[in-house]
Amino acid sequence: MTMAPVDADRPNPDALLEQANREKRGRLKIFLGAAPGVGKTYAMLEAAQAVRRDGGDVVIGIVETHGRAETEKLVAGLELLPRARLDYRGRSFNEMDLDAILIRRPALVLVDELAHTNIPGSRHLRRWQDVEELLAAGIDVWSTLNIQHLESLNDIVERIAGIKVRETLPDSVLRAADEIEMVDLPPPELRQRLAEGKVYVPAQAQRAAEKFFSIGNLTALREMALRQAAERVDAQMLSYMRSHGIAGPWPTRDRILVAIPAAPLALRLVRAAKRMAERRQMPWTVAHVETHRHANLSDADKAHVTQAFRLAQQLGGEVAALTGDDITGELLGWARAHNVSQIVLGRTGRTRRLFGRSLTADLLKRAADHDILLVGGVEEEVRPGGQPQRPPPSPPLWSGWKAYLWSALAVGVASLISWGVYTVLPVANVSLVYLLAVLLIATRFGLVPSVVTALVAFFAFNYLFTEPRYTFSVSDSDDLLTIGFFLVAAIFTGQLASRLRRQIEVTRTSQRRTANLYDFSRKVSSAASEDDVLWAVVHHVAATLKAKVLILLPDGAELTIRAGYPPEDTLDQRAAAAAQWAWGNGQRAGRGSQTLPASDWLFLPLRTQRGTVGVMGVQMEGAEGYLSAEQERLLDTLSDQAALALERTQLVQDIEAAQVAQEKEQLRAALLSSLSHDLRTPLVSILGAATSLISYEDALDRAARRELAQTIQEEAERLNRFVQNLLDMTRLGSGGLKPKTDWADLADIIGRALARARPLLKGHRVKVDLASDLPLLQLDPVLMEQVFFNLLDNAAKYSPAGTAITVWARRQGVQVTAEICDQGPGIPPADQERVFDMFYRVQQGDKQTAGTGLGLAIAKGLVEAHGGSIGVMSGIHGVGASLVVRLPIPEGPPAAAPETE
Repeated sequence: MTMAPVDADRPNPDALLEQANREKRGRLKIFLGAAPGVGKTYAMLEAAQAVRRDGGDVVIGIVETHGRAETEKLVAGLELLPRARLDYRGRSFNEMDLDAILIRRPALVLVDELAHTNIPGSRHLRRWQDVEELLAAGIDVWSTLNIQHLESLNDIVERIAGIKVRETLPDSVLRAADEIEMVDLPPPELRQRLAEGKVYVPAQAQRAAEKFFSIGNLTALREMALRQAAERVDAQMLSYMRSHGIAGPWPTRDRILVAIPAAPLALRLVRAAKRMAERRQMPWTVAHVETHRHANLSDADKAHVTQAFRLAQQLGGEVAALTGDDITGELLGWARAHNVSQIVLGRTGRTRRLFGRSLTADLLKRAADHDILLVGGVEEEVRPGGQPQRPPPSPPLWSGWKAYLWSALAVGVASLISWGVYTVLPVANVSLVYLLAVLLIATRFGLVPSVVTALVAFFAFNYLFTEPRYTFSVSDSDDLLTIGFFLVAAIFTGQLASRLRRQIEVTRTSQRRTANLYDFSRKVSSAASEDDVLWAVVHHVAATLKAKVLILLPDGAELTIRAGYPPEDTLDQRAAAAAQWAWGNGQRAGRGSQTLPASDWLFLPLRTQRGTVGVMGVQMEGAEGYLSAEQERLLDTLSDQAALALERTQLVQDIEAAQVAQEKEQLRAALLSSLSHDLRTPLVSILGAATSLISYEDALDRAARRELAQTIQEEAERLNRFVQNLLDMTRLGSGGLKPKTDWADLADIIGRALARARPLLKGHRVKVDLASDLPLLQLDPVLMEQVFFNLLDNAAKYSPAGTAITVWARRQGVQVTAEICDQGPGIPPADQERVFDMFYRVQQGDKQTAGTGLGLAIAKGLVEAHGGSIGVMSGIHGVGASLVVRLPIPEGPPAAAPETE
């Protein structure tokens, strides 16, 4: 929705700012064509040669000649930057070297085929993104583009030519171009070039002539290219007019501005403008000027404007909400700023007059450069359901009798005060007291009571203070002039005060609306979960509109009520059908709309860039259940913010789901890798040893058979440990592993773990240093033995042969600390937190240590299940690593029962 324009006689600040920002960037010129072969690259190179001859700094970033001899001739003499070589799927490709251009920093670079998709491995996915980086660096760029590569025309080109264009670029790239040069060629001449082999090789040319390059296809593509170029040139002209303060219109292209009143005729005017614009292919805009009287309009009149704006947007037009008391001036200012050539007005039974002249007459007098079109006829407003409703009658003049009672009282008080003033001051000063009364009534009750007050004050002043006194006649011409000026001043003052009062009311209403929206935005932004957002939305909207509110979200193919205030669980059949239609079609339905108006609820789709995310339902109380225009505007804004808040929570959920999926994939890959290595390796050893026993039984002596059998046993035990680790990890993850604690001696547990790990510790010197005063702990002996076995296994894997492994335990305050210290390479600080993750193994140089990566993760889970903790520290004297286990000391073991004889 467009707001009030800046004075068209002055340069537009926004246009000047945009122009200043563009001066910091490079300039983009696009050679636009309807189809391949029209000569875009040729025209670009020809223009570049002219720049070079004039001494310009121009280089070729990338140009595709496609083997055309006349095009290759134009490359000669231009500096050609080498291309970057990229390998993809075993093949080498040449792409534009973006970094080389940035280092060279020419004044102008030629970049052919703007819609090209770069080879994977390039900095940007698309070539137009490369161009954006060049422009941001202040380098001018010339490029080429065929019309079928525009994203908005992709489906149209497919329907016309039967070809799906894969390489497209956003329309915004073309709109951002500083200059567009249309390279045009009539379809017969292009087909002749195709036949001569100047576009494709003969075999390709024959197929292309039969399909894409048919006369009909080329004509349609040519029209689309000309239209795009014309629209871009038109936008550039408007920008130039605004930045230079040129008052339009420049009738280069017809535009329609429809001025709608707050009356039933507004809808008819919108439809009439749509028909005019469609017949002549013109852009059109619907405008309404809100004056200071807007706050006093009835809800029905305000609704006409809202419905007309919504209808215009549905029919493809633009809308402009203007503000100001000079309706004609506001309309003309907007029309001149946007180069409008035609203004459409409606003749209504409630024609507004400005100092005796109607709005139409005033426009005819002041709009000498515009065509004024009148649409006649008064249209009755039709309520949904088919019942016409005429505008409500104007309130009677004397309906606000309290205002006129106060008016009389104010004049009476002013007369008493004036009587006292009159005894000490001249009569001219008495009028100021009456003016104060008029001012007070105007600011309190509005225009009409202030005018009545001015008239009563006029007669009171004449009766009490002009000669002859106590009559309504005036004998002195000076007094006649005084009371005459008093009446004019009183009425004028009342009007100004009344207008100020209305403006203050409008400002207060706007401030309340802004505060309401700010409060709503703060509530939904602070809500973390989707349910919190939903309840914040329904509660706030219900409190704001004094209505019932529902939020429905999709659950598969159906909508379900997710939140309501007051709480609501079901909808009747008509309301459910309206909600489903609003969801499926992305438009409002139900009460007060044009679709399924029999429903008691009005449903609005909650739309975002991702589509419709839900539906909001509103049921008003009183006033036949219809929303006022102000309420509709507020509800539209609230629904937009609610949709964004819901989208935010859904994006958070999507990100969390993506992270979970990524973690699952990483876990799956790690598990497969671990299975493929740690299951296969012992199985291969077992199979090899068993095969040798079977195949060479007679040839093997007793020692060899024993060695093979021992290998089978060791590898089977290794395989058993791996399977046991997987089972323990599964039980820990599911919460099925519960320690069966009892009073246990930690020294005994460590001793059993050392005995079990003796085969793993061969070749290492094991030092055991356990304090003699270790208290009994509440432990599961089996699980805690597994913890220390895993720690010893880890130390043995990472320690070189012949080094020492130290087992140490002490009581420290309210806990027992045990350490397994090795003299290996240690654990880098970056890995110290991750070594307890599943399947994580520390990288040692360019390889990883063999193992499943589960031992430390299981140890951590088992220790924490006992209420303890496990961590990593540097080893003794800073050598190796030390895995530290801390276990809590309970209050004490139960006292032994006394022995009995």
